Amino acid sequence: MHEFKDRTAVITGAASGIGLALAQRAAREGMRLVLADIDEAKLAEAAATLPLSAASLLARRVDVSREADVAALAEEAYKRFGAVHLLCNNAGVGLTRLSWEMSAADWEWILGVNLWSVVHALHHFMPRMLAQDGESHVVNTASVAGLLSTPGMAAYNVSKHGVVTLSETLYTELAAQNASVGVSVLCPAWVPTAIHTAERNRPERFGTTTLPSSAAAAYQERMDRAVKSGRLTADDMANAVFEAVAAKRFYVIPHSRIKQAVRLRMEDILEDRNPTPI
Repeated sequence: MHEFKDRTAVITGAASGIGLALAQRAAREGMRLVLADIDEAKLAEAAATLPLSAASLLARRVDVSREADVAALAEEAYKRFGAVHLLCNNAGVGLTRLSWEMSAADWEWILGVNLWSVVHALHHFMPRMLAQDGESHVVNTASVAGLLSTPGMAAYNVSKHGVVTLSETLYTELAAQNASVGVSVLCPAWVPTAIHTAERNRPERFGTTTLPSSAAAAYQERMDRAVKSGRLTADDMANAVFEAVAAKRFYVIPHSRIKQAVRLRMEDILEDRNPTPI
């Protein structure tokens, strides 16, 4: 998809981080925007900073782990703008615990936001995108955690591996039909966003998590340092996404050095070796 001006983008997790950066880049491209986030107040603040008229912007509180919320978002987006040309399934949360320390509610929350949100969005947006005229594109935000298996991040890893394979499957299905909808999967490494504080937006129905063990706390500290020290910014991620969409490129891995770890994991698999610790 080469033309962005006067087209419509839907972005989840748009109140901060990569989602907000995607919204800002889309606004600069002259796109109409449908922005969704569970943090309604922060979303309103973010939307107010965008150089768009009220007629070109729709911001809604959405809990992407709820299918009904995503269905309503799709309905309203098409009712308001008539088409969706860029769908960015970007909302994401994380929690650092040892695999056996995570409760069912922890898993349900992380899988709900990170993976089921993409499932819901594809179900409710894709038929409409396939039926509309012209090119469109889906961008699913995964992570290098969808290509690796970082300790202390079991549910996050599972959810992001799911997003990667779902995106790959979608790509091959659409290609087989010569569809006018393209697909990209974004796999960032460490980006200085607030994902390491994601529990601030955890819905009450998922309860609260238990305190981490000393081992999990050490992984948490390591992750916090890594996130804060990330050299590539959310803006860098947004720019990489738009470049990939224009080039019709599927894999978007802005942190090129992380490919060494991905290659090592692939070699472990192909050579029948035990996993190399990260």
